[in-house]
Amino acid sequence: MENIVQAVSRDILMNAIRILSHCFIVGHVHDELIIECSKDINLETICDQMGTSPEWLSNILLRTDGYETEFYKKD
Repeated sequence: MENIVQAVSRDILMNAIRILSHCFIVGHVHDELIIECSKDINLETICDQMGTSPEWLSNILLRTDGYETEFYKKD
């Protein structure tokens, strides 16, 4: 069961990476994306885009949180 959950979680993350392909994604750690961008980019917009459900799992409710920092740190 654990492998199924991990596989679906990875597919959801890859969907977010595809949606955010216009961003400069410098890495990902488990369920986090690390994006380098200018300060005028709206964090809420990025979170909304990342929380978009994949077409093949349209009834799932996703919620995303984000934070801004000058350097990467584990929140």
